[in-house]
Amino acid sequence: MAKRVGVDKWLFGTVLLLVLFGLVTVFSASAVMAKDQYGSPYPYMLKQAFWAGMGLIALVALMKVDYKRYNNRKFVIGAVSVTTLLLVAVFAAPGSHHTHRWFRFGGLSTFQPSELATPVMILFLAYFLQTRLHQMDDYKGTILKAVAPPLLMIALILKEPDLGTALVCAGVMLFMLYLAGMQMRYIWIGGLAAVPVLGYMLFFVPWRLARMKVFLDPEADPRGAGFHILQSLIAVGTGGIRGLGLMEGRQKLFYLPEPHTDFIFANVCEELGLIGALMLVGLFVALAYRGMRAAYLSTDPFARFMAFGITSAIIIQAFFNMSVAVALVPTKGITLPFISYGGTSLFVTLACMGVLLNITREID
Repeated sequence: MAKRVGVDKWLFGTVLLLVLFGLVTVFSASAVMAKDQYGSPYPYMLKQAFWAGMGLIALVALMKVDYKRYNNRKFVIGAVSVTTLLLVAVFAAPGSHHTHRWFRFGGLSTFQPSELATPVMILFLAYFLQTRLHQMDDYKGTILKAVAPPLLMIALILKEPDLGTALVCAGVMLFMLYLAGMQMRYIWIGGLAAVPVLGYMLFFVPWRLARMKVFLDPEADPRGAGFHILQSLIAVGTGGIRGLGLMEGRQKLFYLPEPHTDFIFANVCEELGLIGALMLVGLFVALAYRGMRAAYLSTDPFARFMAFGITSAIIIQAFFNMSVAVALVPTKGITLPFISYGGTSLFVTLACMGVLLNITREID
């Protein structure tokens, strides 16, 4: 195919719209809370705007870097090694709410190394699988070697603990292996092997067991374990078709927990209604279509795996977040890509989109 001069403008425009939508939504969801905490409604929005700017700079820069530069053994091994070391080192950092997920710098900035795990895992699998498309029946030589580094990172993320991010990583890994041609019987074997671990994490960890019970019957403890999901459902239902209007949401007034992060989609539903929620879903659908199109049209296996992995990671994470807000899955601490407040998540996601946009230069 002839080399494309410019990037996919539809994909680029979709990303910009998502970032703008996110900034407006973060301000709307956090203004009252920020005013109460800091005396000003702007701190969360300004910090998010800073990281959005940094992320867009990274996107533009990486958009101009040939993706083939990442198809390098030293680069891949270095990325995997640094990420694994960071996932180990985070346990030496001060914990928060019985978790070890963040490095904190002066109490003002945080860095979450698990946000790097997904793109680095995608990079490793794309590099490793590109030359083994006809060896996917080799259990020891291909499959075990392919899953070893990702499973190590997933295990460290589970230890933090962060089950939501670990599930996203596991889902992306399985999709990429299936794309490479791994037979379904190996997926079933892997799924059965994961059942005891997942069962223990869900049913033998007290606070997760409480979440499972609440998921089945949130009204059993409306002021305790069921509070989060009930307030989210109230927000979603209150919005109706057209919503209450931007900045007019009521649940964010100290009823809905984490309205600017984990439950930001509920705030979108309340203020912009079904129409606004469908617009946001439509932007993610457009991103999924253009990203998967790039993967399908690419003739380079490495580029195909990278495009597929980046796109699927964003869509899986968005699906989980939105599903939590409407009680389709148990509550998980997963942010909505581009939309939720969080500097590390936004910066890494935009950087990944820069790589994906560079890949689109190679297709018609």
